[in-house]
Amino acid sequence: MNNKVHVKRGDTVVLLTGKKEGKKGKVLEVNTKDGTVIVEGMNIVKKHQKARSQYQQSGIIEKEAPIHASNVMLVCPKCGKPTRVRRRVLENGEKNRECKKCNATIDVIKEAKK
Repeated sequence: MNNKVHVKRGDTVVLLTGKKEGKKGKVLEVNTKDGTVIVEGMNIVKKHQKARSQYQQSGIIEKEAPIHASNVMLVCPKCGKPTRVRRRVLENGEKNRECKKCNATIDVIKEAKK
């Protein structure tokens, strides 16, 4: 079962909870199955990694861990404020994502014919 997530890869989001609350970052990956997102520079965890080949380096690496999508909010590219998303269907069948604060179009979603 896939959950709908209100953000897409490449969106700028702001964190609502956690120790980096209020910080902005870019969405690197969206996992609809778990309802999680990976945000650039947020929720950094350390992983002890063993070299799997002769050329791979082992050691402690830092990487971004997933954050639940409910803990991030989309930042409108026009007004720069965190906002909720409104979806509007156009006459030609395409969908728009719009900012609820300034009514700016965030992007056009091409709907696949089923």
